[in-house]
Amino acid sequence: MAMPLRQTIKVATYLAEQKLRGREKFPLIVELEPLFACNLACEGCGKIQHPAGVLKQRMPVAQAVGAVLESGAPMVSIAGGEPLMHPQIDEIVNQLVAKRKYVFLCTNAMLMRKKMDKFTPSPYFAFAVHIDGLRERHDESVAKEGVFDEAVAAIKEAKRRGFRVTTNSTFFNTDTPQTIIEVLNYLNDDLKVDEMMISPAYAYEKAPDQEHFLGVEQTRELFRKTFADGNRRRWRLNHSPLFLDFLEGKADFACTAWAIPNYSLFGWQRPCYLMSDGYVPTYRQLIEETDWEKYGRGKDPRCANCMAHCGYEPTAVLATMGSLKESLRAARETVTSNRA
Repeated sequence: MAMPLRQTIKVATYLAEQKLRGREKFPLIVELEPLFACNLACEGCGKIQHPAGVLKQRMPVAQAVGAVLESGAPMVSIAGGEPLMHPQIDEIVNQLVAKRKYVFLCTNAMLMRKKMDKFTPSPYFAFAVHIDGLRERHDESVAKEGVFDEAVAAIKEAKRRGFRVTTNSTFFNTDTPQTIIEVLNYLNDDLKVDEMMISPAYAYEKAPDQEHFLGVEQTRELFRKTFADGNRRRWRLNHSPLFLDFLEGKADFACTAWAIPNYSLFGWQRPCYLMSDGYVPTYRQLIEETDWEKYGRGKDPRCANCMAHCGYEPTAVLATMGSLKESLRAARETVTSNRA
């Protein structure tokens, strides 16, 4: 795990508090979507297919911050859409940072250099840049030439200014172990980003490209080969060891949909970030009124091939906290990553 030690301690303390209070369901991180508009149309995205009237909407600052505070989560991932298109995105970030929330601003980086002056480096803030492969592969994924080069330039500038920079990489059945190794080596060794997150793509029903999503066995084989030769221990991956075990088929468990709730212009989304079966106005309603037992592999066909980090990473984290052996293993890898 490449998570900074300060953040690791805060999250561990938060998890211990939830256990002491006897809470069965609680958020680890909120996926906040203050808009759906985007300046790209990625082939595998199922988040931007909304009417023009919805795409023009921007969530008020107070509403965005209030939702995160209502949930009590220690971390927030701001996505969309492209959040840098929100005219008050810096205010949302600043208010959350002031509340000591760890904020990850997910971006395709097309506006990142232009908007960078609006933000201040902080241990509580990081740009999370979308990178799905090296130049040709990434530009094909986002359906526009030049995006990879702009993202790289933005990452370099952000690092020069002292910002924390992480990356999100989503992989499809067109990827090979070699293409994944190449992009992660580049991000880790050449760009020296602080952390990297990886995930097999989820088969959004509204995504334009429905042919290139991975099945469970395809995912396991892909990551088993990718992680061979000790690669996963060398890369600064922001994942628990158990989740990486899960990706390559060494472990299996159910998803924990309630642990990374999604809040958007429509409210709290049921049941998770990836599926939209309805919305409720409060976090309490989401937790108490959602029939969580009807979701998951073997229960809902939409979950059959899902191995996305937003559902399974929380399970891995909670299992780690409940095991002395896994806790020591995670702590050991955290220390090793922070020395890299």
